[in-house]
Amino acid sequence: MLDKTQQLERKIDVLTQLAQISNVLNSQLELQPLLAYLMDAAAEITDSEAASVLLWSHQTRELSFAATTTSTAALNLIGRPVPLEGSIAGMIMSEQRIIQVDDVNNNPHHYAKVNENTDFQTRSILGVPMTSKDRPIGVLEVLNKRALPWTSEDVDYLAILAAQAAVAIESAQLVQALQKANAELNEVDKLKNDFISIASHELRTPLGVILGYASFLQETSSSEVNEHATKVLNSALQLRGIIEDMTNLRYLKQGQSEIHREAISLTGLLSEARNDILTLSDAKGHKVEINLPPDEIMVYVDPIRIGMALTNILNNSVRFTPPNGRIMMEAEMRNSQEAWVTVSDNGIGLTQEQMDRVFEEFYQAEDHMTRRYGGLGIGLSIVKALVEAHGGRVWASSPGLNQGASFTFTLPLVQPVENNP
Repeated sequence: MLDKTQQLERKIDVLTQLAQISNVLNSQLELQPLLAYLMDAAAEITDSEAASVLLWSHQTRELSFAATTTSTAALNLIGRPVPLEGSIAGMIMSEQRIIQVDDVNNNPHHYAKVNENTDFQTRSILGVPMTSKDRPIGVLEVLNKRALPWTSEDVDYLAILAAQAAVAIESAQLVQALQKANAELNEVDKLKNDFISIASHELRTPLGVILGYASFLQETSSSEVNEHATKVLNSALQLRGIIEDMTNLRYLKQGQSEIHREAISLTGLLSEARNDILTLSDAKGHKVEINLPPDEIMVYVDPIRIGMALTNILNNSVRFTPPNGRIMMEAEMRNSQEAWVTVSDNGIGLTQEQMDRVFEEFYQAEDHMTRRYGGLGIGLSIVKALVEAHGGRVWASSPGLNQGASFTFTLPLVQPVENNP
């Protein structure tokens, strides 16, 4: 037996250990490592041979083994439910009270099937319920105290540990559920992107045929057929714009980590973007021009992303410029750090309010009930995301309605490499 001084020293040591355990439990958000640490701590504090954690499922209304230190062979217990009636753990859970048993052979509630499935023989049990904010979490058990009987200190220490563990386990379960939900959302997002990519790819080929035949009929047929061909052509152009928006939808939340920069000629970027929209611009009779300074401008950008931004702006100008309009692409070096790219048109123009909001996601300059130009309203918001991911800026300007509009964005220049002496 310990004297009073030894008992006090032992109590101080255990309480200090419980404080340290609390810090560890609160910092561990992975469920299995948390349970393993919890069982080791419980067995050590109560001087027991082993420990087990059983968790309550609010969905199935079952109490099941989640972790145990009894033996390697006992791992087959994990996930196995125990009855609420006819087992000590079940009684602890259903009655929400602490139960201590010094000799399980003399207790009718001992669930003997546990021993049948393992090479571990249970002789004594101390179990406490785990709850968090009156919400049942499970049961913490320690098994086979080395020097019986179970003491009031064992009960107090295990109750404190169970209270700490309940909060930590609930937090870990919430994190686990959140991670699972995020994984499911990522899978859904991948499926959505895959579907959009496949659907847009499959739609492009027949749509290209429609555009080609409609343009041919428009140029070579009678006035009546020409009129019908024009309607088909305009509808096909509208559908192509929607397909382009759907394809680019995933770039709305573009991050800097997804940008792969390289030194590239701005002339090449503008020329490629112009070629990408020639089918659309030719169908509407637009003239697309490029105005560049005599000196080559080299920018440090992701060519695919910036090419997409340019194409989106050009698609916007084509869409909102009446037939036989004019679209101008210009580039200039403003200082030693950045270049400005501007796309101007002589289309329907913008009001001040529209200029302030035109880069918002899904914003439509037209009333949704009387729309003539179509589109999802995300092309320019994607431009904004892509340009800002490069550290640039983008803005719109217009003299007013029916007076055209200009869209300007900045790009970082390739910086000269300094030669260190």
